[in-house]
Amino acid sequence: MCKIKTLEPQVRWKVKCFLGEGTLWVNEHNSIYFTDIKKKRIYSFNLKSRKKKIYKVNKECGFIAHIKNNIFILGLQGELRIQDLKSKKIWKSILIESNLKNNRINDGKTDPTGNLWFGTMDNLERKIEKGSLYKLDKNLKLTKIDKNYRITNGPAFLDQYNFYHTDSSKKIIYRIRINKNNKIIFKKIFKKFSVNDGVPDGMTLDMNKNLWVAHFKGACISVFNSKAKLIHKIKFPAKNVTNCTFGGQNNSELFVTTAIKGMSKADIRKFSYSGHLFSVKTNTKGISQRKFIFKNEKKRSLL
Repeated sequence: MCKIKTLEPQVRWKVKCFLGEGTLWVNEHNSIYFTDIKKKRIYSFNLKSRKKKIYKVNKECGFIAHIKNNIFILGLQGELRIQDLKSKKIWKSILIESNLKNNRINDGKTDPTGNLWFGTMDNLERKIEKGSLYKLDKNLKLTKIDKNYRITNGPAFLDQYNFYHTDSSKKIIYRIRINKNNKIIFKKIFKKFSVNDGVPDGMTLDMNKNLWVAHFKGACISVFNSKAKLIHKIKFPAKNVTNCTFGGQNNSELFVTTAIKGMSKADIRKFSYSGHLFSVKTNTKGISQRKFIFKNEKKRSLL
């Protein structure tokens, strides 16, 4: 196994996100997508043409997952929405936690078989455990997998049954295993951050199953092996590093969002690149995120 090597982070888009999140590489678009939750915007940047696009939505958007063409599923406050970003046509809306008005969807990812997983959180970021982890399967069946989270982030999948999931507020990354019935049969603390580490935020996996974790308030990304040993670190000129995913040529470029949320004027002077989109060239490859797949594609007018 080769030692991880990375180049210095490069600014790809001086976008000044208040809360950049939701990185997603769409290979057929040759584009990196990401969101600014609080500005209610989705961004795309084409690596080949350098063309930048901004899509506005009417709710805070934590993540997006690709379905086909310009059709994505959006994780919004109180809603999963299947929408064509180009035409703005909404194909379907699924209400989430309508009984919890202060909750919103935060991070989300697809698993290796194309199911969608996402977490919720208290949007006021109080220290209350109102967040949950959900799975939306290919038949659009929604299952609550886990509960009692404050701020959910991830998950990052080792395979369809094993994954990492984070409670950022508690500074804990969990390793979780489920069975075929979506029941948790194993859950333990994989890594707990110290005060000096900042807060574990978004994360992704490379081809060797190393976990790349963004540090909110920590100005870095850490890479941990399967035994939770720190094997690499990338420092950023941005205080709040929020989310990351692999993409680009050979899936070897790491794309990283950052945020200015909660920063003082002194922090912004010190970390003047905060809020921008970065990329980092690496000598490894990431695990590609699957599309969100419907089981009966041909029977759905959407597809």
